[in-house]
Order: sequence, then structure tokens, then C-alpha cells
Amino acid sequence: MEASIIDTRLVTIGNSKGISLPNRLLQKYGFFNWLTLEETERGILLCKKDDNKLSYEETYKAIAIAQEDWTDFDQTLLDGLEKNEFTTPSI
Repeated sequence: MEASIIDTRLVTIGNSKGISLPNRLLQKYGFFNWLTLEETERGILLCKKDDNKLSYEETYKAIAIAQEDWTDFDQTLLDGLEKNEFTTPSI
């Protein structure tokens, strides 16, 4: 894909600034109501927001609400390791 450069200006939106994106780019990348803004070393990256993906906070809340029982997995923590000698490093 060939990169394209588009000059645009900042516009005042209340106490913030914004930019106007061409409609063809909004449609091309599926930007509708929300998008994800990521700060990178090279600048700001705009990506389509994945509505099916939960944030860390939303994931934590969903796990807490589900109250899943993971005690079956406690038995597998040392499977095979109990035969080997190992020491826990001191902090």
C-alpha cells in the first residue's frame, strides 16, 4: 500500500483541538463513532475501535462478575515439578 500525505489543520472544539478527516478515509478504515488513538514514537496512530474487545478494566469486571471456579487448576501447578529439587530465591 502506498502511503499518502494529507495536510489538515487543527480546529478548536471547546477546550480541545481536533482535525477533520476526509470521508473517503473514514469509510476506507471503518471509522464510525469511535476509534482508538495510540501514542507511538513516530506520532499518533488512529485505528478502528474493536467493539468486541474489552478494556482491561472491563475484562477485570467481567471476570469478577463471572466468579469462575479455577480451583481445578491448583492441582496442576506442580505436576512433574515436585520430583525435582528447586529452591525459591530470597528477595
